[in-house]
Amino acid sequence: MGHDVNEKLTGDFYTKHFAPALSEDGDTLILNIGPQHPATHGVLRVVVELDGEYIRKSEPVLGYIHRMHEQMGEVKTYPQYLPNMGRVDYLHALAWNWAYVGAVEKLMGITVPPRAEYIRVITCELNRISSHLLWWGAYLLDLGGFTPILYGFADRERILDILQIVTGSRLTYCYFRFGGVVTDVTDEFIALTRQFCRDFTQRLPMYRDLVTGNMILRGRCEDIGVLSPEMARRYGATGPVLRGSGVAYDVRRFEPYSVYDRLAFDIPTGQAGDAMDRYEVRMAEMAQSVRIIEQALEALPAGDVVSPDLPERVIPPKGEIYFAVEGARGKIGVYLLSDGTAKPYRLKLRSPSFSNLSLFAELAQGTLLADAISIMGSLDLVIPEIDR
Repeated sequence: MGHDVNEKLTGDFYTKHFAPALSEDGDTLILNIGPQHPATHGVLRVVVELDGEYIRKSEPVLGYIHRMHEQMGEVKTYPQYLPNMGRVDYLHALAWNWAYVGAVEKLMGITVPPRAEYIRVITCELNRISSHLLWWGAYLLDLGGFTPILYGFADRERILDILQIVTGSRLTYCYFRFGGVVTDVTDEFIALTRQFCRDFTQRLPMYRDLVTGNMILRGRCEDIGVLSPEMARRYGATGPVLRGSGVAYDVRRFEPYSVYDRLAFDIPTGQAGDAMDRYEVRMAEMAQSVRIIEQALEALPAGDVVSPDLPERVIPPKGEIYFAVEGARGKIGVYLLSDGTAKPYRLKLRSPSFSNLSLFAELAQGTLLADAISIMGSLDLVIPEIDR
């Protein structure tokens, strides 16, 4: 991932990085997974060296969808940059919305009204469930099961319908604003959200009966891609990938923001650190998100949804700030350096998928090619977030 992009697009890449291994044993095969391949879930290319069906070496190759989000953050004003956040990780866009507005609010000392804080929690957790549902369906599709994605998308569509009521969007949300949210939630939104939580709680056991206990799935996931806590920390893995290895780290609990410290929820963890544990953690997280949403709806106070003290122009004072939130794939961080003008002097985005992908090469070494597909799917990678 640290190689020259031009080199990767030519035969020199193979010669430099794979020829030494090939010279030892001519009975190997170089295979490209991607950049146009359903198993990569985006324009990611993974060059693998195979000895039979076993992976001797693998190398993720990035750069096919680089969009210069950080550079754009330095040439746009703070409000102008807001829509970019929904394009970094389009599956959990509201978490990226939150990370950016939270950093600016922290730097400017803006206080968010309580009602807006609870609305942010409700919408962000709904978005987390929709992200996990897409992962669930796509992962099982990778492993050969077609039916589950139809069930997952049926529930996901209900969430998108609910979020569309207040955000006006179905995917790349730009709902959070400095000091609050764009619009207040409606009675219809609250009623549909309550109904969804009741129905989805009853659907989760069906998901377990249909898929989780299936012996074919367990054969493809158990003892596959075993990630130790030490290796996870070494690569900076976060989110379900880290928690699947038994490390109960969640930004919402250990670096509390908003009103999460007022809500009761568990942090699901695994034990073996294999693909099955990462699967189980995400399934349990959806149940915890429902629990959080129901508490937030009960505690939703009246009042403003945007700070009445918000300045007319968003121009933070000179200084630097870092703000992190818990996204569906792990820890999202935004570092801002302000020089006192209307545009950030420096913007740095901490992408959880980048760290999670970094460990793939080591984790896949020595595994079967079919198991490497299972490992990659269990990491829940969103390539535009990596290639930002």
